[in-house]
Amino acid sequence: MNKLLFIGLIGLTLVGCDSKKSTFINTVQSENDLPTAVAKLEKLIKEQGLTHFSTIDHQANAKEVNMNLKPETVVVFGNPKMGTVLMNCNPSMGLDLPLRILFTTDYEGLTSIMYTNPEYWSLKHNIIDKNCLNIINKAKIALADLVQKAGEK
Repeated sequence: MNKLLFIGLIGLTLVGCDSKKSTFINTVQSENDLPTAVAKLEKLIKEQGLTHFSTIDHQANAKEVNMNLKPETVVVFGNPKMGTVLMNCNPSMGLDLPLRILFTTDYEGLTSIMYTNPEYWSLKHNIIDKNCLNIINKAKIALADLVQKAGEK
């Protein structure tokens, strides 16, 4: 019986490894190439009065150490007012802030935009304060909107 349960758990784990769906990572297919989508997001961040901290080109970093990587870029940004309130709810929120959006291109040239679903934060950081949960909900809506717009032609 224990062997059967063990085999079942391994099977579920292997099936889960190949899944492109996740409760905690949201993925949107971009209609743009990676540089265009990144530029659109950076413009939206500025227009919305958010703080752009950094854009990290993982492919360029890989080239610097003589390694290959498909195009992959992370944009780091945030809203310090929102982030400060969330970190006051639980300092561990600092592990997930500022926000990060990942742009990656597959071997067929299709660009995907990925980000952590803010609803996960309430679980990961045990956020139960109603004000903080409201901010998390607003962040969920705002991130979905930013990613949608960055991916549109």
